[in-house]
Amino acid sequence: MNLDCGKCRVRDWLASDKESLLRFANNRNVWRNLAHRFPHPYTSADADAWFALLARQSAPTHWAIEVEGVAAGGIGIDPGEGIYAKNAVLGYWLAEPYWGRGIMTSAVRATTEHVFANFGLARLASPVFEWNPASMRVLEKCGFMREAVLRKSVFKDGQLIDEIVFSKLRAPT
Repeated sequence: MNLDCGKCRVRDWLASDKESLLRFANNRNVWRNLAHRFPHPYTSADADAWFALLARQSAPTHWAIEVEGVAAGGIGIDPGEGIYAKNAVLGYWLAEPYWGRGIMTSAVRATTEHVFANFGLARLASPVFEWNPASMRVLEKCGFMREAVLRKSVFKDGQLIDEIVFSKLRAPT
């Protein structure tokens, strides 16, 4: 995939992205907003495991966000299975030096359109931790609706916090 998002490009991960992945993913402020499977500290072994996971995928569902010529973040979906096969969870992260520039809004908007057009999904959900209003604004700008507050459902960074779930439905065809 190669999506021109204006402020960034969403594209397949490349082995040559390892250096920038290590530089940007090894950040406590990034880690704090992500699920438990995103490690901190982020090591070379973690990057190797990530690239091995990507290599095993039959169709890519996780992509790099390229800004100013470097992989500065990631975005992807975890498709549901069985009765949830028409759903996916959308997740994303961006290197801290690029926060506040509208980059993630551009990436989420373009990726959401791509996913709905190519994956046969009816619904995307994106959970956000209560302390991340910037991510909530990104989703709202991209047409996601605040759907639920899962009270005290996440234990992260030593705190029991709420998770706010946003969702977007594919437009009728």
